[in-house]
Amino acid sequence: MDHLTRRGLLSGAAAVAATAAVGSSATTAKAAPRARAAAWPEPALLWREFTADPYRHPQIPYIGRAGYRSGSEKRPHARVVANVLSYGAKPDGSADATPAINRALADAGRAGGGTVLVPAGTYRVDGIVRIAHSGVVLRGAGSDRTKLYATRNLTELIGPYGSRYGGDESSWSWAGGLIWLCPEARWDSLTDAIRAADWPFEGWTGNKRDEARPLTALEPAERGTRTVTAADPARLSPGRLVLLRLADDAGHTLLEHMAGGGAGPEAYSWDDKTKLLSYVPYEWPVRITHIEGRNVTLERPLPLDLRPEWQPQLMAPVQPLTDAGVEGLTLEAVETPQAPHLLDKGHNGVTFQCAYDCWADDVVVRHVDNGFGLVAASACTLRHTRVEGRGAHHPYFCREGSHDNLIEDFTVARRTVPTPEGTQLHGINVEGLSSHNVWSRGLMEMGTFDTHRGMPFANVRTEITVENNGRHGGDASAGPLYGARFAHWNVTVTNERAGLVRIDEIAPYSATVAISVVRDFDQIDVPDFTGDLHARVEAYGRPGSVEPRNLYEAQRALRR
Repeated sequence: MDHLTRRGLLSGAAAVAATAAVGSSATTAKAAPRARAAAWPEPALLWREFTADPYRHPQIPYIGRAGYRSGSEKRPHARVVANVLSYGAKPDGSADATPAINRALADAGRAGGGTVLVPAGTYRVDGIVRIAHSGVVLRGAGSDRTKLYATRNLTELIGPYGSRYGGDESSWSWAGGLIWLCPEARWDSLTDAIRAADWPFEGWTGNKRDEARPLTALEPAERGTRTVTAADPARLSPGRLVLLRLADDAGHTLLEHMAGGGAGPEAYSWDDKTKLLSYVPYEWPVRITHIEGRNVTLERPLPLDLRPEWQPQLMAPVQPLTDAGVEGLTLEAVETPQAPHLLDKGHNGVTFQCAYDCWADDVVVRHVDNGFGLVAASACTLRHTRVEGRGAHHPYFCREGSHDNLIEDFTVARRTVPTPEGTQLHGINVEGLSSHNVWSRGLMEMGTFDTHRGMPFANVRTEITVENNGRHGGDASAGPLYGARFAHWNVTVTNERAGLVRIDEIAPYSATVAISVVRDFDQIDVPDFTGDLHARVEAYGRPGSVEPRNLYEAQRALRR
């Protein structure tokens, strides 16, 4: 039996008459007739507000620079330096091609970068394909012509990977890939720690979060600012990738700020959220574009305020992987039954880790436990990607402080076998203080807008059609489902389920614009924060009825 909720009552009324916002900050707009809305989309009120102050809007994040090279549609066409056939790879699947592919990739890296070709055919890979050097691209002949057939999983290849938070879960349920883009030294340190059962942190500052070096303290600044003032810029230079670090204070005012501030976050109990507290300090990679005196201009505007109590500083992260990519191929894992929830063996697809300005294009993964991963990865673009086959736990996962990534023209295909008992389906996942990530122009034949707690904030899902049949995860110790400024913009829900798509009663300072009429059933959440959420909803029940249709593309156009 469906639950009758306040949301359900509002939904019926809004579908007939108007859009409404939750709480005392409500904004109401008259609903246009459906036929007219389809023919003449009208500018959204929220969009008009946003354009007046794009970098500091309370409900809509600025994501106009998400993705590779600040959203550039062009990538370098690195010259071809190797062909895996010349290294002994067989395109008929008769022998393990992993050693040949990895030798070609390593040689390309040692040569300073370049493209490694994988001609049409089927290549058996019994190991992990590793892109470990900047400037290296693995390029097939097209996802319909080049296939890597993966016969083993990460548990077999590296070993069991437990959770640093305890329990009997397998971290291969949310980490690692059979194509793994990660800088060489960082990959070595991660896998050494896993083999030693010394479960690591996975981000930009090392297994113990102690490898980053301080560069300079920063003076106070507001969210949305691109030029900051350094105490000592001597060790900074234009083009350098740095890590902005913000520590929390005893009153958890940084976490309150990520949640939008105000009475609700101030009343929230933060101290017992041990998993969430392990995610801070907040770490945000960004390039420096210009230095004049002590004024340092960044590639993207600040995601948060800089306040003295948070000890804002720029750090030197571990050596990053940059300008690397994978293109034009299918990775198909040997078909095995999907594992019980959190016990994945690691038949995983493509994962970017400690990667910045990297990409995937025209890549399909099939029969995987987990599809495309962003783990402490930032400014990456995944374009024309697809997850298909027997069903995945996480089709897309974005975690461990991943920021400013763009996933567009993506597909989560309907599973080809019935769902095994005891398994779980999530969807397009974001967690662990990850921010300013964008999912755009997607077709989800299954799954959901999965938020795994850990208070991600300022993320956007736009112009997506979804059969909303997945569920979110997340331990209670990971804290809130949402921080501030989540925006769901122009979303068609084919099965009328509200959960995790209509978020105006759940997410603080959020925007839900032009989504289908939905109702509560299955997994139903309650707000993490009390009182007025300052959430907004507009054009409810009318996907496609407002301009702009795509929030990311419209913000890109503002730049021009």
